[in-house]
Amino acid sequence: MFSSSRDATPRDVAIQLLARREYARAELARKLEHKAFAAEDIDACLEALVEQGLQSDARFAESFIRSRIHRGQGVIRIKGELRQRGIDQETSAAAFAVVEEREAVDWFELAREALARRFSSPGATPQERAKRERFLASRGFDFDQIRYALSCL
Repeated sequence: MFSSSRDATPRDVAIQLLARREYARAELARKLEHKAFAAEDIDACLEALVEQGLQSDARFAESFIRSRIHRGQGVIRIKGELRQRGIDQETSAAAFAVVEEREAVDWFELAREALARRFSSPGATPQERAKRERFLASRGFDFDQIRYALSCL
């Protein structure tokens, strides 16, 4: 394995990581910095990977959004996680547009499904209803999506 080798290059390590899953450029940079490679070597490596189509923030963002949708997460949370991973707003917005079109994503239905998996009723008391609202809000759904989901239970 390259990562245990003392003479592994930044490219070797990056390719090994990318073979497992997509990574954002910023994530790869952090991992390579952690391996104590020089900043200019990391930049050159990442530029080459992008030019060769081996690393793409757009592809990473689309993959990431799809995986989070399958986990039942909403737009707000997904956008926050993409930001944490170094994906800029323009790339994020473009990736959302692509995924929403290809997958025919209905965020209201996704909120309803997430709520239905966790709870069987909208809650008999204001405290129970608030608990369900907090659950959906923590998953990244907005007020209208939460209200819709609660009305469907």
